[in-house]
Amino acid sequence: MSSVELDVRGVRIDGRPQVVLCASLFYFRLPREQWRERLDQVKASGYTCIDVYLPWNFHELAPGRWSFEGRRDVAAFLDLAHEVGLHVIARPGPYICSEWDGGALPAWLGLDPDLRVRQNEPRFLAAVSAWFDRVLPILAARQLGAGGSVIMVQLENELDFFDCEDRTGYITALSDQVVAHGITVPLVACAGQGDLFGATGNVRNVVPACNFYPNDDSPHIEAEVRRYAGLLADRGLPLLITETNRRHRTLRRLVASGASLIAPYLQASGWNFGYTPSSGNWGEPGNFMSHGYDFGGYVSSTGIERPEYAEAQVLARVLEALGPRLALATSGSTVEVVADFPTSASPSAPALDGGGRLVAVPNLGSVDGRAIVNGVSVAVAADSCPLMPVDLPLGDCVLRLASADLVGLSDDALTFSSTVPVTVVIGNTWAEIAVGTTRIVDNVTICVEEPRGVVAPDKAEPLEVAAVRRRDAVPPEEPAGTHELPPTLESLGVYRGRGTYAATADLTGVDALLLMGAADIVDLSVGGRVRTLAGFGATERIDVRGLTGEIQATAEIWGHANFDDARLPALGLGALRGLGTLWSVVDAEDISSLWTVEGHWASEPAPLRGLTGWSSTRVGTPVTYSRRIDSTATTALHLTGVREPVSVTVGDGEPTTVHAEDPWVLLPAGTKQVSVTVPHNPSGGGLGAELLTLRPVTDWTCAVQDDELLTTFAQQKASATTEISLPLTLRPGEEVWLDVPLPTLQNGSVVRPEGTQVRVTGWASGECVGRVWLGGRPAFSGGDPDVLWIPPGWSGLTLLVRAVDGPAAPELRRLRVESPN
Repeated sequence: MSSVELDVRGVRIDGRPQVVLCASLFYFRLPREQWRERLDQVKASGYTCIDVYLPWNFHELAPGRWSFEGRRDVAAFLDLAHEVGLHVIARPGPYICSEWDGGALPAWLGLDPDLRVRQNEPRFLAAVSAWFDRVLPILAARQLGAGGSVIMVQLENELDFFDCEDRTGYITALSDQVVAHGITVPLVACAGQGDLFGATGNVRNVVPACNFYPNDDSPHIEAEVRRYAGLLADRGLPLLITETNRRHRTLRRLVASGASLIAPYLQASGWNFGYTPSSGNWGEPGNFMSHGYDFGGYVSSTGIERPEYAEAQVLARVLEALGPRLALATSGSTVEVVADFPTSASPSAPALDGGGRLVAVPNLGSVDGRAIVNGVSVAVAADSCPLMPVDLPLGDCVLRLASADLVGLSDDALTFSSTVPVTVVIGNTWAEIAVGTTRIVDNVTICVEEPRGVVAPDKAEPLEVAAVRRRDAVPPEEPAGTHELPPTLESLGVYRGRGTYAATADLTGVDALLLMGAADIVDLSVGGRVRTLAGFGATERIDVRGLTGEIQATAEIWGHANFDDARLPALGLGALRGLGTLWSVVDAEDISSLWTVEGHWASEPAPLRGLTGWSSTRVGTPVTYSRRIDSTATTALHLTGVREPVSVTVGDGEPTTVHAEDPWVLLPAGTKQVSVTVPHNPSGGGLGAELLTLRPVTDWTCAVQDDELLTTFAQQKASATTEISLPLTLRPGEEVWLDVPLPTLQNGSVVRPEGTQVRVTGWASGECVGRVWLGGRPAFSGGDPDVLWIPPGWSGLTLLVRAVDGPAAPELRRLRVESPN
């Protein structure tokens, strides 16, 4: 029997009802030496639980090659959490998202064209079984009541964002495996956008949870949360919020609206060491996740506590003071609040177990104000949400109202936390009590504390590294054979790292090359001219007029897509990496005219119009334009002027959707007809069309350097070096290896490279600490993308500096060393 119970009244752990505050804390994003310190920080914040993903591809390094040692020793991490006194929600996937390389799905899964990830499909489920066979015994042995503190296990992650064909079958298959491995604690599955069926398939033994990411200033948060609390109550279940915003003003609103578990993502930040960040769809449309994994939570990536940390401690004290009264509260009620500041449109006021209510009054403004609550005018600080007890029984008397957070409670003494004077009404006695004072009201001692702040550490002045040592040697490459077309890096055994490609093409009479599917970062050299591409697989047209046919390319994996975005090839979940396919453009023809029209009232003989040139009053109704293609060679259709998605059908095939981000369609040799379907716009669609005749560039010689090879080279002591001074100027495509002397700083070092048009990769103590791209780069998300963090105790720093093309000359100008913040 599980020691964890979930029902309509909330969460009971070892029989004790409680509201659970949970902080995400990821062992794989921290040095092992800092696990205990970060766990202690969470415990001291007042949070009682952590949630932790377990990334499949962090532990299976290559097919069948497993590692659970060192920083991958998740069993040791879970044991530490238990020792510290924190409960754990374990999230083994198989898919985790988490802005992690591939969402934790191993890159080689994409090599099997019949394997369909996140589906009720035998090949994928067989691969999942191998992972679950390794990880689930670790969790089963560390469940609450079995020697550990794991209180829930999450299946999958936000499946309602993904086009899963058989949700019930898929989640059933996962839950069956989990149960078979002896997991007895509750199984949960989180809905990323509120689709409870989409996340769980309504599988009987899987509890739906919700992820909320509202606008913190929205007046309607309470109404949305209460709706889901009601939907789950109808199923006899509590509202578990497995991800949400980090701001405690918002978290208080969730507590008052009926949440039994609240897990803001991401309170305890971390670091994406090595080649583990993802590429994702948060950019325009794509982005690179930075190595610093930090969204402004209460502990920074380098372990510094922020102001929200003190807010966490106050909220935790409120939950402890009210205990089962709040944990067993009945949600759904509201109360009228009149305020002179922006506030909730329908404030929540749950009925506490044993009597009384708790009224959440958010001040969504930037100045202190006053509100009328329960008929009494009270002060409310700016940017706050006091949880005000109303009609709370206290032994022989009743607390009619208190306008601040109740952080200490007994029958004859109350302690409140506030930054503004607190109004207290006990029986018929009214008092306003200043911050930092104590008064007796109707025989009850009232103390008002001012919340403590977080003291920022002293920050030393940045130091500048003036001289570095340039290595004379370069890392070896592993030959990877010759291939007719450029292979993916994964097919060459590189799941993280990079590879090189070389070929010779006849460019006589060729003005352009067409590169399709390049990912993630490709430095392409044609006749010595370098072009750096990071377009997430979007088709690139490259001017090669006057160049010879010597072609070289280096393709580097930043990370595999952690989401599933069809707009660009490299943003699809499971998409592979590499140079892509390179074509010589041997002819180009404008085919914007002579399209036949189908749809609306068009009939035989079909009208002949320019593309999107049909006129009609039927606004938004799809119109199909068709055109014959007379080419025996492979061609590419380029649609110009695309603003909204367009449907393209080649011959009798299935339609595909073309987006503004990649308005190209490859047409196989022998294609006779192509059709374009667009919603009618009376003002004209503005589309044009171009047909390019292509010839593939063939006979490629390849070599690879995976992340382990590069790390081994970086940690070896260089046999010969030359001391040089910065700045260092390079040519596009050139790269150098540098050993950098670092000062010893107690809390580790933050190294900030400065310069233009260079990519800098750093290694310390046998680990890649990250990559920085200076100048002309794609969008980045996460933490500061311009720094490398050297954790305390990690020694040495080796840099790989690679020059890229762009608007300025490539230069590493200087290296600044800062204290963490």
